[in-house]
Amino acid sequence: MTASARLTARKSILLAFLWMSSCSSSAIAQQEIVTLPTRAGVTQSYFLTSIPKNLHAVAVLFPGSGGLIHLRTENGKPRFDQGKFLVRSRAEFVKRGVAAAILDVPSDQQSGWGMSDEFRLGDAHFNDMSAVIEDLEKRFPGLPLFLVGTSRGTISAAALGARLGQRAAGAVLTSTMFFQTPRNSKEPGQGLSQFDFSTIKVPLLFVHHVSDQCVSTPYGDAARLSDRYPLITVFGGSSPTSGPCDAFSQHGFLGKESETVEEIVNWMLKKPMREEVK
Repeated sequence: MTASARLTARKSILLAFLWMSSCSSSAIAQQEIVTLPTRAGVTQSYFLTSIPKNLHAVAVLFPGSGGLIHLRTENGKPRFDQGKFLVRSRAEFVKRGVAAAILDVPSDQQSGWGMSDEFRLGDAHFNDMSAVIEDLEKRFPGLPLFLVGTSRGTISAAALGARLGQRAAGAVLTSTMFFQTPRNSKEPGQGLSQFDFSTIKVPLLFVHHVSDQCVSTPYGDAARLSDRYPLITVFGGSSPTSGPCDAFSQHGFLGKESETVEEIVNWMLKKPMREEVK
């Protein structure tokens, strides 16, 4: 074989190697819907985001309201409701080295508005989430796993943070549901009004917008806990386009999603963190 032929062969091998590497990277980064059997006759699904190459941690994201995001497959692609703060901000986690698992409600909670507060605090939800945590531990062995909730999702993150022990590296509560909502409201429940935050033995971070106008998530209660737990206070953003307890308002960090997630991830990864986002 001539020198020229040997050079051509080497180039071909190199190009083939680069092509296979590219395909492998794409496969690793593939987004997917994961559905797990949990309780008898019940399944629990979550959406797994793209996996960043610089992967440092995993975040389990609990959306607000009843947690119902209508996770499904259409034309071979994952589809789900994307309006809630943590759902629409998922790429902000990924680009900072954190893979995200976005929870939908289990198969037996699909009717109505989703999971009640009592369900989130109960054994059935814990069993469902234990299956999810076990699945993520197998996929990402050795990586720290954080529980991140917003609004009513903070009920799940707090309750699980108290029960999972060291299987979780920490819990992040954004727009925390400090107060109950009345029985005559469209989404009644006790929130975290009776919850003892000291039962959470893993590191705990609060994140709250100073102008949150939702009656069940007042900023003042987060501020009162700041002598015991770290607090990220968010200022400013865009003008609300939804009600004060909905996601497109200060309650959902509208217009400040990127900066808010950046500081959450900094806290997760033990990097310098700004306590005020302006």
